[in-house]
Amino acid sequence: MDTKYIIGIVVALIIIVGAFLVLGGGGNSEQKISIAGSTSVQPLAEKLATEYMKKNPDVKISVQGGGSSVGIKSVQDGTANIGTSSKSLKSDESTGLTQYEVAKDGIAVVANKQNTVSGLSLDQIKGIFTGNITNWKEVGGSDAKINVIIREDGSGTRDAFQEIVLGKTSNDTKVAFVKEAIVQSSTEAVQQTVAQDPNAIGFISFATVKDAKALNVNNVAPSEATIMDDTYKIQRPFLFLVKGDAQGAIKAFIDWVNGPEGQAIIKDDKLVPVGKVVTGNSTK
Repeated sequence: MDTKYIIGIVVALIIIVGAFLVLGGGGNSEQKISIAGSTSVQPLAEKLATEYMKKNPDVKISVQGGGSSVGIKSVQDGTANIGTSSKSLKSDESTGLTQYEVAKDGIAVVANKQNTVSGLSLDQIKGIFTGNITNWKEVGGSDAKINVIIREDGSGTRDAFQEIVLGKTSNDTKVAFVKEAIVQSSTEAVQQTVAQDPNAIGFISFATVKDAKALNVNNVAPSEATIMDDTYKIQRPFLFLVKGDAQGAIKAFIDWVNGPEGQAIIKDDKLVPVGKVVTGNSTK
């Protein structure tokens, strides 16, 4: 075969392949995933996203907070690909959603590091957060007014704590927090308020405790082991929510999160790895 003819064919093929790649046929276009929701889940989601993008440079994942209610609404209305929640969903919230429980988290009751109280019973905690106990001396501490710090409405941490610790009235309504409680809009804001006030008490994700002191509850310290075996009673799920069935890049990311690499990151973050799918009230 004529050499010029062969060269001509090769050049033509190169031109065709080049045009194919320029037009996006090579499959190298960036895939974007948006995540929004719980400020308790947010630090974990950011770590998972960062590690995943290192291994998959063609995927861009953005993570935002806003609270569990924002996560549920965002995924329902399509403004986020993945919603995050740090509370179990009610039946009217879970319609049409696939729920992935990626981890279990303890909710730590935190006090200032200078506080001499090291632990409380569930009844004492309820008494403090409902306003029936107002002075630290009533629970073995100094003679000082207790300053209660809580999260805002819509926070998954608040909802879970309120349900587990405060419970409900005989009319099946939630028991209210003390009216004088100081409301903060994020996990970090609660922690910093407690860290700066020797008489403050609040509740935050156990995984985020660093500047405050986590109290024992019913003589049990929050830890991975006590959260795993359910002896630490104040705990809740960390959920990834997807509208319908996860597909494509979203499914690949969630599969990775629930696989060995993702679950190892979760464990390193003081959380209990779970890695299961929950749809409505059924598990599969």
